[in-house]
Amino acid sequence: MIAASALHGYDRVVDAAVAVAASDACIVRSDMEISNIPNTSRRHFIAAASVSTAAALFTPPMLHSSEIESIPDGSTLQPTPSALSLGRSDTAVVFIDPQNDVLSEKGLSWPLVHESLKENNTIENMERIFKTAKAQGFEVFISPHYFFPTDKGWKFNGPLETDEATSGLFARKGRLNLDGFEGSGADWLARFKPYIEDGKTIVVSPHRVWGPQTNDLVLQLRKRRISKIILGGMLANMCVESHLREFLEQGFEVAVVKDATAGPKHPKWGYGYTAALINYAFLAHAVLTTDETVKAMESGQR
Repeated sequence: MIAASALHGYDRVVDAAVAVAASDACIVRSDMEISNIPNTSRRHFIAAASVSTAAALFTPPMLHSSEIESIPDGSTLQPTPSALSLGRSDTAVVFIDPQNDVLSEKGLSWPLVHESLKENNTIENMERIFKTAKAQGFEVFISPHYFFPTDKGWKFNGPLETDEATSGLFARKGRLNLDGFEGSGADWLARFKPYIEDGKTIVVSPHRVWGPQTNDLVLQLRKRRISKIILGGMLANMCVESHLREFLEQGFEVAVVKDATAGPKHPKWGYGYTAALINYAFLAHAVLTTDETVKAMESGQR
């Protein structure tokens, strides 16, 4: 039971709130008309008017699917520009999975990714960043993706993991076995090898699903006092985005290079690249083109 005094107080609040809600809802009534509304009706009125007003005030603008599809390059999804500076002493390039299976015409993922790779000029842009990093003295890290025979013992997988496991994506014969590795889907794209195999690029242990939680990438970055990351590689909506999210949780500042990545166009699941761009805009400290990235690196603090 509600005490009578509480009901009386509630009615006084209702009297005041009705007038406010009526005004907010653009309903014109005189004081007499409002005061003559029975208690029960007044309560219903204030509830309905308040809900209507709250809905009008707090319903966020929606981005319709047609609008998303009309901005494939993500140009209108840029985050607010930040003061992120890319200095040689505290900034590194991190490329995810620069491997044949997701970049080569002979790779297993080529049917799904080739359109996005061509639209973004991804391979050429990644090479430009490799070249600039080496010329300007930025450290470069590679986070690769491998599957070993013992991984077939995993008891459960997500949809894309299942596809990878059954297709043999990034497959190797063993952790210490390089038989058949040269030129395989798990090997580096040939045009990137001069930059990756120069004795200076840091190739970390493989990530096992999507993100760096399962490898030593964060440790290697911290040991070199890297706090800012220029991020690119494959796939935009999977491993690249997963690395981005973990880097943010670990306290790094991250600039994603949106045309140094690409995503799959899946017949059932949709276009992964568009999904990634939306999330980059919400998450990253900067979303840059390769031109912008190269310019920033060339003018970076020594």
